[in-house]
Amino acid sequence: MPSLAHAIRAALLSAEPRAKVMATRALARDWRQGRLAFAFDLAIPDEPARPDRPALLPPAQMPKRGKGGSERGRIALWHALAHIEFVAIDLALDMAGRFGGEMGPEFVSDFLAVAADEAMHFALLDRKLASLGSQYGALPAHGGLWEAAAATAHDVAARLAVVPMVLEARGLDVTPATLERVRVQGDANGAGILQRILDDEIRHVAIGTKHFVAWCAAHGESPENHWKALVKRYFKGAVKPPFNDSARLAAGLSRGFYADLAQSS
Repeated sequence: MPSLAHAIRAALLSAEPRAKVMATRALARDWRQGRLAFAFDLAIPDEPARPDRPALLPPAQMPKRGKGGSERGRIALWHALAHIEFVAIDLALDMAGRFGGEMGPEFVSDFLAVAADEAMHFALLDRKLASLGSQYGALPAHGGLWEAAAATAHDVAARLAVVPMVLEARGLDVTPATLERVRVQGDANGAGILQRILDDEIRHVAIGTKHFVAWCAAHGESPENHWKALVKRYFKGAVKPPFNDSARLAAGLSRGFYADLAQSS
């Protein structure tokens, strides 16, 4: 029986987007159906393989997308979202592969399910780009999205604190406004995609929060205080409002985690 580490490594090293989507879906299905051994006999790569396109730029060099309803602006929006979801596939795979041996089978199951969701989100967004006469890779993309993974590769609590509980939680804050703007533009298909992503991301943040709280309980740490310390240490940006408090609370992320940190940022 092939090992879990072997399958995760293969998916991470699939550079072509469609191949990564298919490998991730197959991996999640094989794990769910008991066709992979819970074994970590191969090293997880420090970085995933990436396609030749899009060109990855530092955040300061990214062209401004704007909020207009022009065709160019719409393509830029959907391309940016597709890139976020593409990187999110690798973030979830890396979480399962790098920390699964330490955290156990339930952790692996949760984050492989997240990876499969992110693969589905990317496929929806890539199809959306095709409907607009474009494709993933046609525009430059944010080159800093893997930085959080690199900074927290040694510490599962730090990874959980920063990736699901900061980066994905930020998606809960900003997606509703984007969804409403798309709906006002008369794009029912786009609004449906964003609603699906928002619903799934609430569950993803909840998964990260659940495992972070469990880790803190096992190590005698206060979840809120330890989260704040880890975010201050490992997250380069600011945790800033406005917050979607209701969606965050639905994910188990109460204001006790982030309110003070936001005020001091």
